[in-house]
Amino acid sequence: MTDRFRITLAQLNATVGDLKGNAAKARAAWEQAKAAGSDMVALPEMFITGYSTQDLVMKPAFHRDAIAVIESLARDCADGPILSIGGPALTDGRLGNAYHICKGGKVIATKIKHYLPNYDVFDEVRQFRRGPLQGPFDAGPLRIATPICEDAWYPDVCEAAVESGAEMILVPNGSPYYRGKIEKRVNTMVSRVIENDVPLVYLNLVGGQDDQVFDGGTFVLNPGGKLAIQLPMFDEAIAHVDFVRSGSGWAAVEGARESYPALVEQDYHAMVLALRDYMKKTGFQKVLLGLSGGIDSAIVAAIATDALGAQNVRCVMLPSEYTSSHSLEDAAACAKALGCRLDEVSIAAPRAAVTDALAPLFAGLAPDLTEENIQSRLRGLLLMAQSNKFGEMLLTTGNKSEVAVGYATIYGDMAGGYNPIKDMYKTRVFETARWRNETHRDWMNGPAGVVIPERIISKPPSAELRLDQKDEDSLPPYDVLDGILDLLVDREASVADCVAAGYDRATVKRVEHLLYISEYKRFQSAPGTRLSKRAFWLDRRYPIVNRWRDEG
Repeated sequence: MTDRFRITLAQLNATVGDLKGNAAKARAAWEQAKAAGSDMVALPEMFITGYSTQDLVMKPAFHRDAIAVIESLARDCADGPILSIGGPALTDGRLGNAYHICKGGKVIATKIKHYLPNYDVFDEVRQFRRGPLQGPFDAGPLRIATPICEDAWYPDVCEAAVESGAEMILVPNGSPYYRGKIEKRVNTMVSRVIENDVPLVYLNLVGGQDDQVFDGGTFVLNPGGKLAIQLPMFDEAIAHVDFVRSGSGWAAVEGARESYPALVEQDYHAMVLALRDYMKKTGFQKVLLGLSGGIDSAIVAAIATDALGAQNVRCVMLPSEYTSSHSLEDAAACAKALGCRLDEVSIAAPRAAVTDALAPLFAGLAPDLTEENIQSRLRGLLLMAQSNKFGEMLLTTGNKSEVAVGYATIYGDMAGGYNPIKDMYKTRVFETARWRNETHRDWMNGPAGVVIPERIISKPPSAELRLDQKDEDSLPPYDVLDGILDLLVDREASVADCVAAGYDRATVKRVEHLLYISEYKRFQSAPGTRLSKRAFWLDRRYPIVNRWRDEG
């Protein structure tokens, strides 16, 4: 009787729609597994198609192609370890989220996901049909159950598999990041292990896809819930894990256990990875952004430099008569510290031209927000012109606080192809800037040391669209604003809940009003990295037309 079983865990980065490229990655992992003497190689959920495909997977030509690629991969990997890989499947004409077990040149088992998530960013009830509760497959010396992602969060799926003879649980995942999720994953999987007294492998996808980041963090738990293996977050990794049978059953031989970083670092790494993959997977190589001398554009410049390298980041200062000398100096200092090129394009002449063109219509009317927005839109126009001319993707720089209350100009500073800090409140932007100045990691392409000058962090935020303007002239202090938004947006709290938490009712009502009337702006905004469970877009889908207000 064989007492040892080796599994190669392939925590890899798939690209949605790149069926051949994803298959090549799977084949390379299988070759490594074969060379290492593994009995099996495992890849994550929906790896062959990339994840999440959204409605693309429902297109018959696409899912037929994906299934054909899996069948071809099975034939190519006939002479060696079992290959297990996620992808779509058709069962009696019904499309399922499946895990395919390939051996001897064929797909010998297809396990269909039972519980389909239909919350937050997930819409799988729309895309798939659920499969039945299923038992394990025979891997030779042991029987392995493969509950797919969501299935492992429900006790009955694992319980049914173990009752059917499973001696190990392998959970293939496409589980996207949000702040604090890794702890919830581990705790939930520990529960499955304790309930069933068998080892568990939690294998997760890694990489960015649109707004979502799959953070890896694959781990192996032994009976009793003890951690045996832990792979890094946000990086590809391949690990060969030995399982040994004793009188009490199977257990993994303990190996490398990477530590998980603090939440501020997790968020920052997620933003870097999201931008890097968004660029790579869409075919862009270089970015530009408006560097204003303020905190938001500075942190975006740092993220972009860490993601792409300074040689691929171009910053542009677009001053007006309201731009302070401090802002000019701070933008230059930030670009120099990061090693990025900084160009300057004044908006004075274009603004004068627009003012003259509108003068007959605006005669006798006092200047107001209109003139401020013209400045912002001219900057957007000039940046987009450079994006078109030089083939650089424009990054937009509005934080979640501004995005929430509409403190951004549509077709102006909201113009751009991607927004790394879209789901980061202003107070977290300050925290993250300080952290980046104090921290450097090997995965950062930017330099170590202070890359965001202290004055950018410490000075009062301002859009500088009129004389002596400060953000707090028209918004509550950011600690107050973010506290209210955290309740209204992230926790779906009521106005009464906010007041009970100590916030002034009139201020809460004003923030609520701004939140609702700004929905149309968010509907047209660039995608950005998801860092929370309530990011704007798929997590929070509110109507643009909405006359309800909370009178509590």
